[in-house]
Amino acid sequence: MTSGQPVYLDHLATTPVDPAVLAAMTDVLREHFGNASSGTHAYGWSAQALAENARAEVAALVSCEPREVVFTSGATEANNLALRGTADLWPQPGRIVTTTLEHSSVDRTLDVLAARGWQVVRVPCGPDGLVPAAAVADALTDDTRLVAVNAAQNELGTLQPWARIAAACRERGVVCHVDAAQAAGKVPLDFRADGIGLLALSAHKIYGPKGVGALVVRAREPRVELRPQITGGGQERGLRAGTLNVPAVVGMGVACRLALARRERDAARLREQGARLYARLADRIADLVLNGDARARLPGCLNLRFPGVPAGELMRAVPTLALSAGAACTSGEGRPSAALLALGLNAEQAGCCLRLSLGRGTTDAEVDAAADRLAAAVLELRKEKGTA
Repeated sequence: MTSGQPVYLDHLATTPVDPAVLAAMTDVLREHFGNASSGTHAYGWSAQALAENARAEVAALVSCEPREVVFTSGATEANNLALRGTADLWPQPGRIVTTTLEHSSVDRTLDVLAARGWQVVRVPCGPDGLVPAAAVADALTDDTRLVAVNAAQNELGTLQPWARIAAACRERGVVCHVDAAQAAGKVPLDFRADGIGLLALSAHKIYGPKGVGALVVRAREPRVELRPQITGGGQERGLRAGTLNVPAVVGMGVACRLALARRERDAARLREQGARLYARLADRIADLVLNGDARARLPGCLNLRFPGVPAGELMRAVPTLALSAGAACTSGEGRPSAALLALGLNAEQAGCCLRLSLGRGTTDAEVDAAADRLAAAVLELRKEKGTA
C-alpha cells in the first residue's frame, strides 16, 4: 500500500520549475544584475530590456498589452491590489459582488473591506461547483463597484464562466476582476476580447518561480484606475513600488511563453490522464464521487470523495503520493473546505475528499501507480473499519 516511488499529484499547489526557466533566471543572476530602474547606464538598460521582454511574454499568454502587466510578488498580492486598490478609490463604501468559491486571498480581503463598511455579496455556486453568470448579473446594482470571480476554482478545478460574467459587468459599467492564478496557461484566456478589467496571475502555478506574479490592469477604455497599496518609487506605472525582481520576472516570462506554446497538447494529454486516473479508481471503488462538473474543469484536475474514509487517514496511508485535502494556503487550519461546503456537502463528507492534480511531467505509469495505491489504501482502511 505504501511502496513505490513518490508520485507528485499536487500541481494546483505548485509546479516544478521548468529547466528553461531555471536556465534563464540563472543567466540573469550571473550576468544581468543591474537595477531595472537605473536608466543612466548599460547595466540598468540591460535589466530593463529583460524585464520588458518578460512583460511582453506575459501579455502574450493572456492577450493583453504589455503596458497593462503590473508585476507583483504573486497572485495574492495581485488580488489584494485589485480589491483594495479599487475600494480605496471611492470616498464611500459601495457593493462588491463575488462568489462562494473564491481563494482565501480574495475571500479574506473582502472580509476586511466588509469591516470597513463595504457590502460584500457572495453569489452561491450550484452542486456542480459552477456559479451561474446570470446569478452574478442579477446581483449587480447601481452602487456595485467591483465583481471578483475566479477563472478556475483552486480546490475543485471547476472553470467558472468568467467571460459571460465580465460581459455582464461591462454592460453595467462595473469593473470585473478575474483571479486567473490557476487557469492561465492551462486554458485559453483573452483579456481583451473577454472584456476583463483586472486579472491576477501567478508564475509558480505554470512551472515558473515562486514569489512573482502579475496584475493585468486594463489601459484601454474603459480604463481601470487603482490606488497603489505599496508606495515608494514609481515602478510599474506607479501601481507597485519597489525594485523589480528581474530574475523572477524573466522566469515568469519564460514560463508564460512555454505555457502558451504547450497549452493545447498539454491539455489534451492531461484530460486523457485525468480520465484514466478516475476510471481506474472507479473500477475498484464503486461509490467514488467526483466533486464538481465533469467537463467544465481544468485538465488533469480531480477532486474526489471517498465516502467513509477521512482524507487525513487516507493521505497517511499513501505517503508516497503527494496530494492534498484542499488548498495549500489553508491546509494547516484543520477545518472543512469552504469550497466543498459550498457544493452542499456536510462537514463529514467534505472531510473525505482529496484533490489530485496532474502536471506536465506526469506519466501514464505514475497515473496507474497512484490509482492502484489509492484504491488499495481505501479498501484496506474500510476493511479495518468494518465498512468494506
